[in-house]
Amino acid sequence: MKSNNFLKSIFMIIAVLILFQSCGGREVKDAADLVLTNAVVATMDELNPDAEAVVIKDGKILFVGSVDGAESYIGDSTDVIDLEGKFVMPGFVESHAHFLALGKSKQILDLRETKNWDEVIAVVAKACESARPGEWIVGRGWHQEKFDPAPNPNVYGYPVHYELSKASRSNPVMLSHASGHAIFANEFAMNLAGISKLTMNPDGGTIVRDSVGNAIGVFEENAENLIAKFYEDYLNNRNAEEIKQDYIIQIKLALEECLRKGITSFHDAGETFELIDLFKQQADSNKLSIRLNVMINDTYDKIEEKLNDYKLIGYANNFLTVRSIKQFIDGALGSRGAWMLEPYSDLPTHAGSNVTPIETLAKISELAIANGFQMRIHAIGDRGNREVLNIYESVFKKNPDKKDLRWCIEHAQHISALDIPRFSELGVIAAMQSVHCTSDAVFVHERIGSSRAEEGAYVWKKLLNSGAVISNGTDAPVEDVDPIKCFYSAVTRKLADGSVFYPEQKMTRLEALKSYTTNGAFVSFEENIKGMLQTGMLADIVVLSNNLLTCSDEEILNTKVLYTIVDGRISYKQ
Repeated sequence: MKSNNFLKSIFMIIAVLILFQSCGGREVKDAADLVLTNAVVATMDELNPDAEAVVIKDGKILFVGSVDGAESYIGDSTDVIDLEGKFVMPGFVESHAHFLALGKSKQILDLRETKNWDEVIAVVAKACESARPGEWIVGRGWHQEKFDPAPNPNVYGYPVHYELSKASRSNPVMLSHASGHAIFANEFAMNLAGISKLTMNPDGGTIVRDSVGNAIGVFEENAENLIAKFYEDYLNNRNAEEIKQDYIIQIKLALEECLRKGITSFHDAGETFELIDLFKQQADSNKLSIRLNVMINDTYDKIEEKLNDYKLIGYANNFLTVRSIKQFIDGALGSRGAWMLEPYSDLPTHAGSNVTPIETLAKISELAIANGFQMRIHAIGDRGNREVLNIYESVFKKNPDKKDLRWCIEHAQHISALDIPRFSELGVIAAMQSVHCTSDAVFVHERIGSSRAEEGAYVWKKLLNSGAVISNGTDAPVEDVDPIKCFYSAVTRKLADGSVFYPEQKMTRLEALKSYTTNGAFVSFEENIKGMLQTGMLADIVVLSNNLLTCSDEEILNTKVLYTIVDGRISYKQ
């Protein structure tokens, strides 16, 4: 009997030794799916800020710490990536951009790099060569303030349509301004829409005209719809399945672009209920490869009718959330649509546009708070920001029992000194886009003068010092969705010519990184599941070639995305 027990003991010891040796001479606690090791890890966790390794299993983070500590999670089937000192951080959270528009921007003319009006005309003329007569030519990204030389002739700096119309006689053309708050139409498109000297400006919009009243081709803010509705009619002539498939292609293109840029979560700044239905279908089919937080942007009547049926929190394994409403109070600074407290310095008869009546925004805000939805209102001008803060403050006072609302002002670009502390006091988040500062700075002084610019233009540091929360993004496709370029703008405020726009308002490296990770997660009420690399959190991670916290300013722009990991899976690899 003793002999049998002795033999059993020997066999058990041998089995343990074999197992121990198969795991490299160490005990495996819980075999991981993926281990990132020998890295510089910025966890964004204040209690454990630095690490060397991240261990992932079942889509979540199992361990964050030392290389030695990670060793015990490596089993026979574990995928181990030795990063050789590369930089690891939580996946970027894009806190304000337009998802379908990003996808669509890959299907139309990209005019962001055109240096002058002649180049725009050349791009359009080339597109017309292969287009069918009557086919719409659509593009986006031109900006009159960035043209060199300035267009001649021009009205308020805008080009006049004549040369473009000559180059596109057989096709309607609609080119969106870089800001998205104006369009340029050729003669064919204006004739199609019946635009004449007698056409009235719509509420909240302007048809830009020459000295004798002729439309020059530019339609600002709500006047865009005079042309855009005919383009929409053209698109709607397709059957329902063709329309749906086009949206699905746009979703696919946007997903691919985000993964290439290290974005793992995306706050989509406004879709209709019908398009949210499509997103839900894609989520049900596991077709969303990044996490979407979609804001509802629809009419008051539809919001009132459908709001209760559309709240989705952490749907489809946290790949789709719908819990906020997007609206607009004004336009953009570049098109002089931002609603200002004082007239524009370069157009003293004009102070911007209120594109949605305050009464309507107040009613929608009441619906939001009654139904547990977050409000996210676009406001760029100082008057626009003040009016939104007033709306929010009024609604909050009527509902003192509602707490932790995290309502946002989207953009918050130009703020009166009197209103800066109100963000923190009211608990309103400034959902800003750092890259807008360095992109727009070339014309800010011209629009509003130096005094107002210094007081309240992109005042990140003033907001942070007052206790406000800032989340970051790009407003893509207005700007490139690339978070690296946006991060560079946040910490340098450096323009293309090397000048720096009010450097005292720079963010620190850590502040900028928080604005793109933890703060983005906070805005969407998801700070307990993402935005940090912490045990139990979602394994949404990006690996970069440079350490964004320590590399030189110049090296930031040379930083490459090496891996994008979503839900513990490598979704992009350079």
